[in-house]
Amino acid sequence: MEISRDLILKSFLQESEDSLAQMEQAVLELEAHPDNAELVQAIFRVVHTTKGNSAILDLQALLSFTHSLEDFLDAIRGHRLAVTREITTVLLTSVDVIREMVLAAGAGKDEASPRSDEVLRSISLHLQTLDAVTENSGKLFHSPAASSEGVPVPASVVAGEAARTLRVDVSKLDRLLDLTGEITIARGRLTQLLENKEHIDIGELREAQRFADSLHTELQETILKARMVPVGPLLRQYARTVRDLARTHGKLAQLHVEGEDVEVDTSVVEHLKDPVLHMIRNAIDHGIEAPEVRRKAGKPPVGTITVRAFQRAGSIVMELSDDGAGLDRKKIMDLARKRGLAPEPERLSDHDIYQLIFESGFSTASQVSELSGRGVGMDVIRRNVQALRGTVHVSSRPGAGATVHIALPLTLAMIEGFGIGVGDETCVIPVDQVVECVELHADQVYADRTEGVLQLRGEPLPYLHLKNHFGFSGGRASRQNVIVVRHDSWRVGLAVDTLYGAMQTVIKPLPAIFRNVPGVSGSAILGNGRVALILDVAALLRDVQSQIPGLA
Repeated sequence: MEISRDLILKSFLQESEDSLAQMEQAVLELEAHPDNAELVQAIFRVVHTTKGNSAILDLQALLSFTHSLEDFLDAIRGHRLAVTREITTVLLTSVDVIREMVLAAGAGKDEASPRSDEVLRSISLHLQTLDAVTENSGKLFHSPAASSEGVPVPASVVAGEAARTLRVDVSKLDRLLDLTGEITIARGRLTQLLENKEHIDIGELREAQRFADSLHTELQETILKARMVPVGPLLRQYARTVRDLARTHGKLAQLHVEGEDVEVDTSVVEHLKDPVLHMIRNAIDHGIEAPEVRRKAGKPPVGTITVRAFQRAGSIVMELSDDGAGLDRKKIMDLARKRGLAPEPERLSDHDIYQLIFESGFSTASQVSELSGRGVGMDVIRRNVQALRGTVHVSSRPGAGATVHIALPLTLAMIEGFGIGVGDETCVIPVDQVVECVELHADQVYADRTEGVLQLRGEPLPYLHLKNHFGFSGGRASRQNVIVVRHDSWRVGLAVDTLYGAMQTVIKPLPAIFRNVPGVSGSAILGNGRVALILDVAALLRDVQSQIPGLA
């Protein structure tokens, strides 16, 4: 039987992506626990497997590089080389080199990476130094003899996850297959009842429909569960980023992850990558101090960035904290006053002051660096999070660090919504942003203004007439209601004609021509076949703030 080389190569690329991620995580763990022999073995196994695969595919450049790397690892494994920060740097660079050569192989090229010669020279130098020491002293250079027991091997060394693939439990696939069969049977029963025109039993028909509906609901929930993946692999991959960025800027930092087993829809994981990266860069640049500064403050020289994930009320909450200097309230106030963001910032609470760092172009960095100083980063976090119907805010303790809090829906495929009628159209508001519904006073129903302010239990509430705002056709109803919605600490009212109540909605992406319409985040197909717009509460709130004086 002829085996396609392309299929073998595709499998090799996928396997290499997983195994190199495992190897990188193991090297980072080895740097923290240099006496852990199992970590060295895990790294060696990855290199040995890659070497064998490259031989099968006749990738001579990769074969030669991994062979030399095996010799290097063998010296570490045999306790002839001690694990130092310099050694782990060579191993991490080797991971990058292998990645580059694997990608080249995927493009049909068998060639060395531009950095491979540099790594090979470093490996050769270490081995030559080792030989010289052994020859002169007759003694082997051993790593510390401390026991490696009790130091866990990271989960990523055992199993890694690919970026665009899912590993689904077979039991879930079995249940999906069972449900498919049961739905087929239910459809057949409904068809049979409907075709029996002479003796249609409404009760039996209703029962058959209820049973089919329950199967459909379970199928939907099972599929959504199959799409759920743990956030651990996403967060662990930034351990290398933290190490390298801190080292580049003369700092020491490590990443600590909590809640790796928390599951979220795979699409949410994809959208979290940029916000997490920007938060890490910001924490290293603005938060973590230089080692000598930390020592003077009574802190350990190595700073810690902690990423914590947990579920709360149907959302995933992610918090990124650092134990650095925290936010400088005075510096933020001075910059906000200078830029006109807050004429009297001293009257604002700490929460509102700290939220100013999410404004576009806002940066407290004194000079432009590779990490920051151009006023971009935190505004990217807010924009990306709000695009996912999420919220973000920051808290800080002077001298003790800062924390960015992000809350996102567990899935982007469905939404628990609240249906409303506006003119001739139907819209959906995420139900977790709905606070309450109140009736609009009669003398405000026929007003020509697009916005207004009403008194709600003695507090002013700005509101927006959605029909005028979006220019929907149809007249205003004689009786209108105001949906009170909330985003962060702000509340706003949306005047609507009809209340349809809670509904579970499948989210559909908007056509390209409508994607930049402010105030709309998506669409949904209703039971009657019409399209409903899913409203972006954050964008609508910004519109109200800009249109009503004193609220901006």
